[in-house]
Amino acid sequence: MKKSLYTRNQRGFGVVEVLVAAVIVSLVLVGLHSAAVQSLRLIRLSTERTQAAFLLEETVEALRALRDDSWSSNIDSLSVGTDYYLEWNGGVWVVTTTNIFIDDVFERKFVLEDVNRDANDDIVPSGTLDSGTKLITVTVAWRTNSATTTQTVSTYITDMFSN
Repeated sequence: MKKSLYTRNQRGFGVVEVLVAAVIVSLVLVGLHSAAVQSLRLIRLSTERTQAAFLLEETVEALRALRDDSWSSNIDSLSVGTDYYLEWNGGVWVVTTTNIFIDDVFERKFVLEDVNRDANDDIVPSGTLDSGTKLITVTVAWRTNSATTTQTVSTYITDMFSN
């Protein structure tokens, strides 16, 4: 019995289908793996930025607590333009000039600057020194891959309790 031309060509066609299917499945798996790796990287970066934002907020709140406790000994006694760091000693915040890494990842520091006011009591670059107000700039830095990422926030703090 003679095989038709159509039947003879079908034998090789099955192998080609399997190869094409294997290539398609491989490409899909590589794409899914790349998407998963990228998603994990973005989640890590987002988590680090969120932690840094919390550290910024915590620093501002800690400085407000120190201000509330005693402006003269906790805030006014600090030098302008010096890098300061916060340390939690188990009961209170302590200001130090020694760098402290948080979770061995984040470096948190703050700097105080004097504030000047004009005749209208507006804050200006030069004018009369306002000894009851300081500009605080808080910076949180951390290493991401081969670069350093930083977040910064600035705010004014005042001696509102005259203490």
